[in-house]
Amino acid sequence: MSDEETKTLARPAADRATVPAPPATAQPAWLGPVLIVGIVLAALNLRPAITSLGALFEETRTGLGMSGTVAGLITSVPALCFAVFGVTAPRLSRRFGPVAVVCAGMAAVAAGLLIRPFADGAAGFLAASALSLAGIALTNVLLPVIVKRYFPDRVGTMTGLYSMALAAGTSLAAAATVPLTDALGGSWRTGLLMWASLALVAVLLWLPIARAARRADRAQAAAGSGAGAAVRTDAGPRVTRSRTAWALACYFGLQATGAYITMGWLPQIFRDAGVSASTAGVLLAVTMVMGVPLAFVIPGLAGRMRNQGAIAVTLGLFGLTGYLGLYFAPAAGAWAWALLLGVSNCAFPLVITMIGLRAKSPAGVVKLSAFAQSTGYLISIPGPLVVGTLYQHSGGWDLPLALMAGLLVPQIALGVLAGRDRTIEDECGMRD
Repeated sequence: MSDEETKTLARPAADRATVPAPPATAQPAWLGPVLIVGIVLAALNLRPAITSLGALFEETRTGLGMSGTVAGLITSVPALCFAVFGVTAPRLSRRFGPVAVVCAGMAAVAAGLLIRPFADGAAGFLAASALSLAGIALTNVLLPVIVKRYFPDRVGTMTGLYSMALAAGTSLAAAATVPLTDALGGSWRTGLLMWASLALVAVLLWLPIARAARRADRAQAAAGSGAGAAVRTDAGPRVTRSRTAWALACYFGLQATGAYITMGWLPQIFRDAGVSASTAGVLLAVTMVMGVPLAFVIPGLAGRMRNQGAIAVTLGLFGLTGYLGLYFAPAAGAWAWALLLGVSNCAFPLVITMIGLRAKSPAGVVKLSAFAQSTGYLISIPGPLVVGTLYQHSGGWDLPLALMAGLLVPQIALGVLAGRDRTIEDECGMRD
């Protein structure tokens, strides 16, 4: 990275949110570059457990003899697990360190993906899925913490890198699961099992990273560098006292609501408008693929700005335009609406970046990340169910689309509040 790039990335918003990096002598030279690869691999594994199942859900449901109620429960489990297990991340990070917990999280993802294809019933399948989702929840919360700790001067760039990898993993699993399943014999069990290999590769890489990070922490503690205190989450601010923390949590919840509604219902909206099933699937893929390049661009841009509210407003306006288009001309402008909603869904990398910028220390980031994501995922749970209920009882998409567009108004307002140039430590009365 050139000196000019470094200066650009170190604008005031990022400066206020960073702490000095640990001494270079405390960790091996290879740790930084390998950690970048590890972060990308971890991010690639954060959604295939969900989207691969979505691609084979009908076959899985039939194969396990699931009732409609159980099938509906499984579709709601991801957000619930993200909320429940995400809360435990600060305590585990304090006890074992964020790198070790992410390594364990990847192991949980791999174990769950290895076990669930061999389940004989819905209960075993649900338990194995929950194991994978628990690992994903911990990694969701702690990747921003690791970025903050090891790359404090590149929060936007590194957040963009793993957000892009997350979007790529989401799209890859959604698009490739069915063709690969057919190529491997057509069994849904094989189709789900193959994604465990990606998680196993991540585990193999994170094991030496975790060992090196642990040795570096011990060396720093022995040298009295104070680095050990930097990750003590009990020393961080009380996030529930921060207006910015609440704004981030609610913004996270509303953007997640919009994303889950889009992933769950957008193909049906197009099909009901007369678009073929195959084209509707391609339109959803277009919406999801938009997140790959933008997930890298948006965090880098946000990290250079003092106030990220303008980005939140822009993304919200893209979404409003997309929903209005679906309301008035769903089939005629289908490709345009899919593209616009794909841009709007990039509120996720924006909010992840703001989590890193709105706290000064790793202790603050881990608390803010856990609070914003856990609270946000709880907020997102009812959204797809409410939309489905409105669709069923109204017999069309007018009311659901009005609701989706209406939710973007408070989302924009919350994004403006969360994007202000301040930190939760300042709001809680903590000083450097």
